[in-house]
Amino acid sequence: MVTERAKRGLLDRLSEGAVICAEGYLFELERRGYLQAGAFVPEVVLDHPEVVSQLHREFLRAGSDVMEAFTYYAHREKLRLIGKEDQLESLQRNALQLAKSAAAEADGEPALVAGNICNTNVYSADDGATETEVLQMFDEQIVWAAEAGVDFVIAETLRYHGEAQLALKSIKQAGLPAAVMLVVDADEHTRDGIPIVEACQRLEQAGADIVGMNCSRGPRTMLPLLERIRSSVSCYVGGLPVPYRTTPEVPTFQSLNDEDCACIPDNRPFPTALDPFVCNRYEMGEFARQAYAMGVHFLGACCGTGPHHIRSMAEALGRSPKASRYSPDMAKHWAFGNDPSLREANVEYADKLRTSGKQQP
Repeated sequence: MVTERAKRGLLDRLSEGAVICAEGYLFELERRGYLQAGAFVPEVVLDHPEVVSQLHREFLRAGSDVMEAFTYYAHREKLRLIGKEDQLESLQRNALQLAKSAAAEADGEPALVAGNICNTNVYSADDGATETEVLQMFDEQIVWAAEAGVDFVIAETLRYHGEAQLALKSIKQAGLPAAVMLVVDADEHTRDGIPIVEACQRLEQAGADIVGMNCSRGPRTMLPLLERIRSSVSCYVGGLPVPYRTTPEVPTFQSLNDEDCACIPDNRPFPTALDPFVCNRYEMGEFARQAYAMGVHFLGACCGTGPHHIRSMAEALGRSPKASRYSPDMAKHWAFGNDPSLREANVEYADKLRTSGKQQP
């Protein structure tokens, strides 16, 4: 029988080691056929809540320490675009309850529950009037999150430093711990012209508990920036890349190009034809290992993430989540295994499978 442990808060857990936070609900539920690419509004929270609950469980079993309410893009502007603004509160409250229920299913210590606010697509650095509208949008979401009893709030995918500061202000007014995650393009500046490191420093000074980056960049192009951020701030640092093979030449997944496929709409893999660029589980595990070694304690993965990525990240940090029962073990594979009970002819045939299609010497 598993004995439930007292639930530690976010900052206590971070002081003791890594906190893993699975994101990626938007892309995963689009792939499963429950969410429309383009608008990317999480109506699935109301239409098929059981599907959201199941994905929460899969991430929990894979090793996520956080059940993040699926309220990304569940704000007034997005719902206005699809003519369903009247469903905003019910969508928010339902998402929060789904996350809370999943967190309580953890063996032993319950998972943390995170509220979520994100880029509003309303903010403009050149129009001060948008600040009031954006802050109102954040405030109403934070009120619902606080009433649901979340442990902290993640403000994510923020390309404007000014918008990030508004998000932080709203979270701190509610008395909740704040993780503020920024996005930068190839120039490594926010859209209002602040270098990423300086933006994180300013957020720390304004009271953020965690600063860092999420989305847009894959592990290879996020790690160097995380290292610079880590060496420039004293608070905790977060890194949640997308699991795609971005490169120094093409640092974001929005700019990837697939020259081998001519049938992609608009000749742009983002967001529905990124499959050839997906990182494997071992790459995501290596990201977790390297990021944690440099002092990044809030770790996870964003758009495109599957439970196998999260499990690999947890295992790379020395953990054995529930889903590790089914981690790969090739010993008994009929051809590629090495168990002494395997048939010799099949093991010998494996050499042919390994070299099939390769030019023989």
